[in-house]
Parts: sequence; C-alpha cells; structure tokens
Amino acid sequence: MLLTKRFLPYFVTQCLGALNDNIYKNVLLLLVTYSQVSELPISVNMFVNLAAGVFILPFFLFSAHAGMVADNMDKAMLIRRLKLLELIIMSCAAVAILSQSYLVMLLLLFMMGSQSAYFGPVKYSLLPQTLKESELVTGNAWVEMGTFISILVGTLSAGLIVASDHSVIGAATIVVTLSVIGYLCSRAIPALPPQGKIDKIRFTPLSGTWQSIAKVRKTPGIWMAILAISWFWFLGATYLTQFPNFAKLHLHADATVVSLLLALFSIGIAVGSWICERVSYGHVELGVLPFGVLGLTVFGVDLIYAIPPAPADLSFVYSFSSFISDSQHYRVMADLFMVGLSGGLFIVPLYAFIQSRAAKDECAQAIAANNIINALFMVVAAILSIILLGVLEWSIPDLFLLLAAMNTVVALYVYSQVPEFAQRFISYLLSHFMYRVKVNGRIHIPAQGAGVIVCNHVSYVDALIIMGSSTRPIRFVMDKSISEIPLLKYLFRHAGVIPICSPKQCKATYENAFEQIHHALNNEELVCIFPEGRLSVDGDIAEFRPGVERILERDPVTVIPMSLSGLWGSYFSHKGGHALTTRPKRFWSKVEVNIGEAVDGVTLGRHGLHQNVSELFNASLKSDDITKA
Repeated sequence: MLLTKRFLPYFVTQCLGALNDNIYKNVLLLLVTYSQVSELPISVNMFVNLAAGVFILPFFLFSAHAGMVADNMDKAMLIRRLKLLELIIMSCAAVAILSQSYLVMLLLLFMMGSQSAYFGPVKYSLLPQTLKESELVTGNAWVEMGTFISILVGTLSAGLIVASDHSVIGAATIVVTLSVIGYLCSRAIPALPPQGKIDKIRFTPLSGTWQSIAKVRKTPGIWMAILAISWFWFLGATYLTQFPNFAKLHLHADATVVSLLLALFSIGIAVGSWICERVSYGHVELGVLPFGVLGLTVFGVDLIYAIPPAPADLSFVYSFSSFISDSQHYRVMADLFMVGLSGGLFIVPLYAFIQSRAAKDECAQAIAANNIINALFMVVAAILSIILLGVLEWSIPDLFLLLAAMNTVVALYVYSQVPEFAQRFISYLLSHFMYRVKVNGRIHIPAQGAGVIVCNHVSYVDALIIMGSSTRPIRFVMDKSISEIPLLKYLFRHAGVIPICSPKQCKATYENAFEQIHHALNNEELVCIFPEGRLSVDGDIAEFRPGVERILERDPVTVIPMSLSGLWGSYFSHKGGHALTTRPKRFWSKVEVNIGEAVDGVTLGRHGLHQNVSELFNASLKSDDITKA
C-alpha cells in the first residue's frame, strides 16, 4: 500500500508539509527563546504561548468551510492549490527571517495555520476514499508515523539551524525549498472526485463552525472520539509549547536538548502508531485505547519525579552530548518517549473510527469538526498555560502534573458516555489475552445497512468475541438470564442488548424483543441472534428455533452466517458443569470466528441457515488449530 500511486504521492506531500511547518515554527520559537529576548516588546513566555495560539486559531475559524470544500471538490486539485499557497507564504517567511522581523514572522505563522486548517480535513478524509476498509488503520498509522517523524526531523533541524553560524540564511532557504518539493509531489496525486453534492459553499466562519459541531454531536460515538482526540492535542500542545522553557529552566539545557526532547516525544508517537497498527490486526480497534490512556497518566506523573536536581554550578548549561551522557537524565528521556508512544496508541484508532463511521459525503466535515474542537482545546491550553505560568506563577512541572491528573478524569468521562469504547476494551482483552482469536471472512460483514447475523451459541462471552470481530456496532438478541449476569449486565445493557425469553416465561419480554429487533433493522443496524435459543450443552449446534424466520418474514434483510469454535470447554461454557461454576482450566486457547458470505435467509429458512452455520463450524474443526475438545 505504501508504495502505490494512490497513497505514496499524498503521503510524501503531507510529510513535507508537516516538516516545513515544524522547521519554521520551531526556528521561530528557538530564536526568540535563546537569541532575541531583548528585541521583543513582550516577554518570552507570552510570545511562546501567543505563537501557539496564533498557529491554531485558524483551525477554529476556517475548518468548517474547509470541510465543506474538501467534501465537494476534487481532493487532489485542492491539495495542489494548498501547496501552491504554502509556497507563497514560505517565500514571504524567508524574507521575514532574513530581515529578522519577528512580529511579521508571527503573522505569517497565522497564515501557515490557515493553510494547515484547509489541509487538515482533506488530509484525513482522503484516506477512506482511496484505501480499502481493511487498510484504514494501516493508512492512519502511516500518516501519524510520517507526520511525527517529520516533526522529529523538523525539530532536530530547527535546533541545528539555530545553533549554526548561518542560521538565518539556512532557515530561509530550507522552508522555500521544502515548499517547492511539496508542490511538485502533490501533482502526482491521482484525481479524487468530490463525494458531496453541494454546488455553492458559503463562507460563514462563526455560524458554519457551530453548525459543523452540531452535526457531529448527533452521532455520540463520533463526538466522543473527537473530544478524546482534542484532549490529546490539548495535552500534546502544552508539552510541545513548554519544552523550550522546561529544558532551559528545569533541565538547565540549551537549544539542542530542546530538539532532543521534542524528538523523543515525536519518535514515541511514531512508534506508538506503528504498534497500534500491529495490534489492531487489520481493522479499527478501539480496544487499545485504554493502554494509551494509562500510559499518558503513568508516564506523565513519573516525568515530574524524574527531573534531576540542579547542577552545583548554576551557570552550567547542558549541551546535547553532555545531557545524554549523564545517566540521571535517562528517566526523563524514557518518560517523554513513553508519553509519546501512549499518544500514538491513543489517536490512531480514534481517527480511523471517525473515518469509518462518518457518512462518505460528510467525512471531511466530520474531520473539520474534529479540527475545530482540537483548535478550541489548544487555544484553551495556551490560555491555561499563560494563566497558570504567568499570572499564578506555577512551575512547568506543576502544569505537567495537572495534565496527568486531568487525563484520568477525561478518560473516565469519555468511557462513561460511550459504553462501546469499554465494550471494545473488554472484547480486546478476551480476544488477545484470555484467548487467541482468529477471524476469517471479516469482509463479509456489510459496511452499512441492516443485516442479521446468525451464529451458534457456545458460551457466555460469545457476544463479546463477536463484537470484536466487527468494526460496526452490533445489537445482540440474548437470553434474558445471560443478559442479567452480574459481572456482564452493565456492558450488555449499554451495548443495546435485546433480552428475550420463552413466551411461557414472560410473553411481554418475548414480544418486546421482536419489536426492538424490527426497530433496529429499520434503523439500518446489525442484529446478531443465536437461533439455538440457549447455550450448547454438548459443543454441537442444536436445532434452530423458528424465531429467526419470524424476524426475516417481517424484515427480509441480508443474513450473515457465522460460527464460533474453540470456546467449548472454557470457563464460560457448560462443559463439565454449569458455566461460571467450574475451575478455569484453559488460558490463551485458540478460538476461531468464521464469517460466511451474506445469504437470502427468507429463501433458506432456519434449516438452511443451520446448514450454513454448521458448514462453517465443521470447516474450522478440521483445521489443525481448532479442536472440539
């Protein structure tokens, strides 16, 4: 995928853009922090935080319009125009650098932010249009890796440029050269026709912003994913902005060490993105998010306690070589790397989740809404830093400690609002730590539209295993007694489980279940039923009950046959006694989920569906990895 024409030109273009942004921004900040303090009309702290706000303010102002444009215009043509604009801005920036006009450079930073605000929606909404669904996480991982490796190279280069004898000429030449190369690369991006249907797009910065936010708030999952991503950028922007003064005041280091800290953070995010792609197994996997959340808190707190004591000679300043040769700095470096790695685990699945759940003709607008909220959070981050550091006179370590504490609160809020995130985590733990789950035929699950999944019923955790095999949410029809198991009922209830029981037990529950199924299918949802009506008592597939025919008679939707193998004999199955009552005997055993091609359930009837599921089940039993025992 990386070397294909549909991805590589775009990938190189966006990497060069990120590289150029970071060289320019960091050169400006380093020059101000270390070289030109006396020439500024405001304090260094104020200038640094103002620069952060100036760069991201355009995302808040222009992202809504940018999303509309990206959805309703050829994305390749839009990228080329934006790269040409970058070339013009950077040519002006070169003149400002040569004349050392720092306030003009600040104005041009705002213009670069504006160009980036228009590039952001097309950058991410392009991926679901040019990549297969199974490539979406991989594509996002490459984009995040490329972006933060570009940040790495940009930050290292900025430090080297500022430390050189020809810093001004070098910076001016590099930003223009990268703009030219980026524009040439953009010309190789294949045409990507617009997916929206709006002919005339109005430029309404304020009302458009609120409308964009209101639209995504109608989909709670996407909205919470946006809030989670925005929180990461709140945290990340604060770290990145404060690194120069953190290194200068608390690590007693020079500009080259600032670049090292930024590099460790960026490498960490790139490595975390790569790990996320590896552990997601080819599909959008929200189950890895809690690992990222935990890392952001644990390593964020440890970073504070890792700060070494000040050197005996307060006039001594660490250079790059002396800093890395002193072992007392290793813990600081490791913590920064792990904070970045945790961030990579955190944001890659969230971006892929938004792309996979947003409507095709509104994907760029969803990304634009994400950028708006990102910008809002980063503006708040800059304001908070100014207040805490400037007005209340907090130290930078105090600010970092507050971020780590707030991270836990934000995570608890997001998970309480979107139970699917917690369910995916439980499913991931089951699928990759308690069991080794292999999924065959995931492509047969329809990307959109109503459908009924029919599957054999082996254990109490069947629903959680099946949930992890699908990137789409699934409504499960489940025996009422199973849905009320104390340890699992919270997850089942918030997963929208539809409880059912025999009409002899409760006629109202039985009839209400079919009404809920009908409503779900009319709402274009996936519904999974276990037509056997109860857990297997011998590991084999029992006769299917007529309930599935009643469902399809009323709503003749697509049926996806599915089988589970390897769960018979687990702690959650009835082998050797009632489930959950025997001593666990199996750990990390192999489980296989086989998903067959969609069929016409009305024509096949319950007996035909039983045969399809049985064939999938028997095929898995014949493999070397799965045995009935």
